[in-house]
Amino acid sequence: MGISAGTGPGGSLVPVAGSAVLLLLVVVAAAGLAIRRLRAARRGALAEAEQARRWAEEQSARQRTELARREEDMAEELRRLRRREDELAERSAELEQSRGEAEALVARRAAALERAAGLSAEQARAELLREAEDSARREAAVTVREIEREAREEGERRARDIVAGAVQRLATEQTAESAVTVLRLPNEDMKGRIIGREGRNIRAFEAVTGVNLIVDDTPESVQLSCFDPVRRETARLTLEQLVEDGRIHPTRIESLYERSREEVGQSCVRAGEDALLEARVDGVHPELVRTLGSLRYRASYGQNVLGHLLESAHLAGMMAAELGVDPEPVRRAALLHDIGKALTHESEGSHAAVGAELARRYGESAEVVHAIAAHHNEVDPRTVTAVLTQAADGCSGGRPGARKESLELYVRRLARLEEIARSHEGVAEVFAMQAGREVRVMVRPDAVDDLGAELIAREVARQVSTELTYPGQIRVTVVRESRATAVAG
Repeated sequence: MGISAGTGPGGSLVPVAGSAVLLLLVVVAAAGLAIRRLRAARRGALAEAEQARRWAEEQSARQRTELARREEDMAEELRRLRRREDELAERSAELEQSRGEAEALVARRAAALERAAGLSAEQARAELLREAEDSARREAAVTVREIEREAREEGERRARDIVAGAVQRLATEQTAESAVTVLRLPNEDMKGRIIGREGRNIRAFEAVTGVNLIVDDTPESVQLSCFDPVRRETARLTLEQLVEDGRIHPTRIESLYERSREEVGQSCVRAGEDALLEARVDGVHPELVRTLGSLRYRASYGQNVLGHLLESAHLAGMMAAELGVDPEPVRRAALLHDIGKALTHESEGSHAAVGAELARRYGESAEVVHAIAAHHNEVDPRTVTAVLTQAADGCSGGRPGARKESLELYVRRLARLEEIARSHEGVAEVFAMQAGREVRVMVRPDAVDDLGAELIAREVARQVSTELTYPGQIRVTVVRESRATAVAG
């Protein structure tokens, strides 16, 4: 069927019907195409869903197969473990039976041994342990004694080397102690002027200075006596200036005494500063410097105290360097260890305690304070600084020629040494040797054994340390000698 164009009432062409039919055909074709596409898409989706279903079924089948296989494996492993458990139970029963048989056998043998030895198992064990303990103690005692001997020998050798080296490197002078100062006068007439009319000058001098002025028959000299060396030196300077000036009366004595006291004070400060510089010590409180310098006028057993302190500081520093210890605090402690001697006539207590308190008051460290307090064993030394200070003090005071004492004190000390040693039971003879630095005690061998000899030595040493005052050390040697005598004839 064809489509033709027509004309309207006005005679014009109207393609409306043909165009509508054409559009309809196009729409129908497009709808058919879309329907075909939808059907194709549906068939594709259905195919994919079917494929996914088959894949899921295959996966599920494989998983069920794997689970079945694993269940079979686990069942097999369980059966194997049960067989192993049965085997272990059987073996445990066999071991338990064997242990019971072994214990029974041990019990029978122990009973047989007890019947043969006449001892129970506990008694035998105790005896064995006792023998093992005794043997171990003997071996340990021998080992400890050998170690102590070797350590003692090595320590003594090393200490001798250190002390000998320090002493050899130090050379000091010797001084003599005196409580009296002698002043030379230009002539005998000066004695009368010193005494003054009716003794007023000498009384004024003694009242101002606190020093006894002794005028005797000694030609062209007078003596100044006082236990305080600083006051004695001040009085000496005062009297020396009075003699040079020639004007001796109470007012002049007072003025010159004040001037001399200032000079002595300045001299003490200079001496203290020089001592610090020589000992290479710094940072000391000015009051300690002045007190240290005042020791230049004091002596102990004939040894100048300031010189002794400097000598001790040098020795302590040398020994500290040999031992690898910091020498600065050791020199400081050794330099200040006898500083309390400057105040012993003003304060109660030993010079070690007074010196330690003085050092603590003026800011010295706890290490230095402890070394000062412990240098005479009034306090147990707990630091290397305290031990080296004590050793340096002993070396300086104990070296030959450093100190002296009167013959009466020397003889009295020797007699007391022998008396202390003789007071012990079993002592036959006592000999004080090496100028009282060694006491040799001979004991009776039938009354004192080796252990008793050691006890006597320790007890004598303890009594000597407690009862006597002495420079350096005193060695106590106890000799126990056994002799056997036979006569052939």
